[in-house]
Amino acid sequence: MSDEDSAQLWKLNQRLLTRVMNAAEPQLAVLGIETKEFYVLDEVDTCRYPVAIAEKLMLPKASITTYLRNLVAAGLVQREIDEGDLRRHRLATTPQGREVLERALAALASEFAAMMSRLEEREREEFRRLLLKLLESD
Repeated sequence: MSDEDSAQLWKLNQRLLTRVMNAAEPQLAVLGIETKEFYVLDEVDTCRYPVAIAEKLMLPKASITTYLRNLVAAGLVQREIDEGDLRRHRLATTPQGREVLERALAALASEFAAMMSRLEEREREEFRRLLLKLLESD
């Protein structure tokens, strides 16, 4: 595959994801979160520390700090003292944060399902198979 073909496929994939996120944005706003705050909230319980979230999402640490400050103020995330290192704060999603995350994921799933409904069942299965193949570990 040529570099041009690869770049075109990457751009098409990015446009699909952006379209889904844009379609779900009003529903996220009702939940009190912005798109990038959703991504941060979704990583809190797996990454636990701001630096790890910044690395995973490839976002600047300053941006992560802002998003986390907003999520904490909204009662969706809490900071806890890390018992292993009392100088550090560990992050945790609050029960309200888990509910917001669940509803946000449902909104995104609904928008993605609407896009995928344009495909026939066998095309959706092939799309799933191809995505899994691309994401397989070496």
